[in-house]
Amino acid sequence: MKLITYTDGGARGNPGPAAAGIVVKNEDGEVLASFGLYLGNQTNNFAEYTALLEALKKAKELGATEVDCVLDSELVVKQMRGEYKVKEPTLQKLFVQVYNKAQQFKKVTYRHVLRHLNKEADKEVNKALDENV
Repeated sequence: MKLITYTDGGARGNPGPAAAGIVVKNEDGEVLASFGLYLGNQTNNFAEYTALLEALKKAKELGATEVDCVLDSELVVKQMRGEYKVKEPTLQKLFVQVYNKAQQFKKVTYRHVLRHLNKEADKEVNKALDENV
């Protein structure tokens, strides 16, 4: 079963109060899960990676064998595809966690979209921040 995850991470200030937003849909576009996670004081990139990791965990829970990961973080997409190196130590740890989680699926793809096409995940980020800050 293939699922599509939409993720976003944000920090108000960088670093600052941060959150991850996750939306998981089936191929028909039906929302199977939608949630945000408050992460405390973190960087934007930390939040982006955490959102991706949590999305993969949720996709596995929902029984996915393939996942199409949609993000508006070009940096994370290029790092996950191996186009950019991950130099920052905290992000290296998250990269390894995401990479290892991705190995549990037959296929995982990473797709970059412009921010305005990722509104649902962004909404979850802001909701989590608004509730905790």
